[in-house]
Amino acid sequence: MMVRVALPAHLRVLAHVQGEVKVQVDGAVTQRTVLNAVEAAYPMLNGTIRDHTTQQRRAFMRFFACERDLSHESPDAPLPVEVAEGKEPLLVIGAIAGG
Repeated sequence: MMVRVALPAHLRVLAHVQGEVKVQVDGAVTQRTVLNAVEAAYPMLNGTIRDHTTQQRRAFMRFFACERDLSHESPDAPLPVEVAEGKEPLLVIGAIAGG
């Protein structure tokens, strides 16, 4: 399946891409399989979205799809069908904090 992923601006610059990226995912379409495909296609992003060792989402990264916050769901939970079919992107958002 070709999955669309929308990256935040600073990661698009790092990956030398404009707009959404499309990655091939074989098997179940989950956060883990999509991010594995993104990191395989764009190795310069390794460690920017997930921790190198634990593979846990970085603290200031959030995942959204179909107007739902998926940030705290299991990385192995299936993503919405619209994402799996390429109709909607998985949004990777850099959260902002501060006062």
